[in-house]
Order: sequence, then C-alpha cells, then structure tokens
Amino acid sequence: MPGEVDEFKANLSKRLKALLERESEKVKRYEKVSFWCEDESRFGGHTMARNKITLFGVKPIGNFQDNFQCFWLYGPVEPRQGRSFFYEFSHLDGDCFGEYLLQLSPAFPNELHILQVDNAPAHMAGHLEIPDNIICFINLLVVLKLTPQQRVWLYLKNFLAWETFESLDALRDKLDALLNRLSNDTIGYLTGWSWILEALCLSGI
Repeated sequence: MPGEVDEFKANLSKRLKALLERESEKVKRYEKVSFWCEDESRFGGHTMARNKITLFGVKPIGNFQDNFQCFWLYGPVEPRQGRSFFYEFSHLDGDCFGEYLLQLSPAFPNELHILQVDNAPAHMAGHLEIPDNIICFINLLVVLKLTPQQRVWLYLKNFLAWETFESLDALRDKLDALLNRLSNDTIGYLTGWSWILEALCLSGI
C-alpha cells in the first residue's frame, strides 16, 4: 500500500494531463478547470468521544449519548483556493450523490469541475447522470493520505466532541455555525497538500 500511495502522488499530474487531453473539447467550453477532492461524512446524535487530559490516576469523565439518528454531509474542497460546497443528505448512496452533483453544477456554471472521489458504490452507481461540467476522477486507493477532505471532517468534529444534542436539528444548528465560520484560508491550510498543488501546477490546472 505505501508504494501504491507514492505512485499515485507521483503520477497525479500525468493522469490529470491525460484527462484534460481526452476531454479537450469540453475544456474549451468552460472558462476554467477546477480540481476538487470530494468526500462524505456522517453526523449524528451518537457522542463523538475524544481523549481528555487528567491528573495521573484520575479517570476522565464525559457526557455520552447513544442516539444513532444521523444525516450525511457531502462536501468537496478545492485545495488550491480553499473553496467548498457542503450539502446535507439523508443517505450515502447513488441517488443522493447524483442529486448532489445536480446542486454543485449550477453553483459554478462557468467552470469544468474535476471531482476526485473514492471508489465507494455511491460514486460508481450505473444510473448516475453526471452534469456536463463535472468529471468524476476515481481514486481506487481509499486511504486517508490521499483524501485531504478527511482533515476537514476531523476539524469540524473536534468542535463537536463530547457534546450532546437534544435533536438532529440542534446538531444541524451547531454544524451550520461551524461551516459558516470555516474560511477559505482554513480549508486551504487543511487540504492544500504540497503534492496536490504541485500536480495541479504541472498539469496546467
């Protein structure tokens, strides 16, 4: 696996160049090409536990809630500019992913979006209708080292650690507040990995 990860990083610029060449006619129809890293994460009433610092021999104490109601947050990030586009859905499946693409497409209508996704069944459903200005760039290696969006999920969930919520709506309110404070600079800091930015530069994106 480490060798495959290194190979993916080393060949990313070549793969992106080849993709742009194959889709050259489509590239000409849009003002710019944008590269996004897309992922989804589940949020729910089950308390997110984190480590606590205590005195030696003192057991940590924290309120814990067993509530397995949840929703999914879909959200790609753009490592270069720190942009994002979050949207809530009830499930992680092909229907919801397809609807998400239909929301993303008109949000940035003048751009051709290369959307890096993993090989989850939702991303590869046969009935997906992908908008003209979106290209799904499949990453077959499902590892955290290749998914910068995971750092955004961790960042958000750290603010939710050990909190309990009376309802999913209460959780939504807290999450909305966190997302509204999430700046492009913060996202760029979390996801602008050097090997991604180098690949984008070399591929001309």
